[in-house]
This record gives sequence, structure tokens and C-alpha cells, in this order.
Amino acid sequence: MNGQSKERAAAGMYERYIDCLNARTWTELGNFVATNVVHNGRPLGLDGYRAMLEENYRDIPDLHFNVDLVVANDEHIAARLRFDCTPSHDFLGLGVEGRRVVFHEHAFYRLTEGKIAEVFSVIDKAAIEAQLRP
Repeated sequence: MNGQSKERAAAGMYERYIDCLNARTWTELGNFVATNVVHNGRPLGLDGYRAMLEENYRDIPDLHFNVDLVVANDEHIAARLRFDCTPSHDFLGLGVEGRRVVFHEHAFYRLTEGKIAEVFSVIDKAAIEAQLRP
């Protein structure tokens, strides 16, 4: 597979991964995420990663991953994700309490054997804080 084909394959895998998250088809998560996945330096493993995502959906029932930008090669994916949602409780230590907020997450993924092995993600908390100001 040439470089361009590998990039398309990684981008396609990422699109299917996002579809899996949005459909909440947790039994398919292992098709995209390595069994020993690490998130922001924390070794979660596939079960811990799934538990983290399930908790996100419990805390934000209308959570939907919208991909604004993806850059991919055979070893890495970088993505800018947009969220327009209503967290039901505190979110990132902020008293959102059921208010609708719009924010972005910047995520960087390291791939191993075509699966997500490591995730580094940062949420634009300042954008949420600005929306919560009176």
C-alpha cells in the first residue's frame, strides 16, 4: 500500500470509529481501538476506554461527535471535533447544569496495526466558560 492509500485507510478507519461512537455500538469498539489503549497518559485498556465513553454519554445524553477536520497518515491521526450538546451536570468542573454549550476537542491519535493505541485530547474549556458567563 502506498503512502496515500495508507492515509486514506487511516482516515476511513477514523470515520468508522466516529460512526461507532455516535451509534454507541460498544461491541464494535475493539475493531478500532487497541486492547491496551492509553488516554492522556493513563493506561485504560479497551474496557476502561469503553467505560470512559459510556460515562461521557451518561453525563451528556445528546453527545454527538462531529468531525471538523482530520489529518491522517499510517501512524497518526489529528482531529478537530465539534460538540453542540447539553451536559446534565457539572462538566470539566463547570456548573453547566443542563445548559447547551458548543465547544471543540483537539485529539491526536497514535495508531498501531491500524488501531488507536494512544489518544491525546484537549477540550477547549475556555469556550465553555465564556458561554456560561452572565
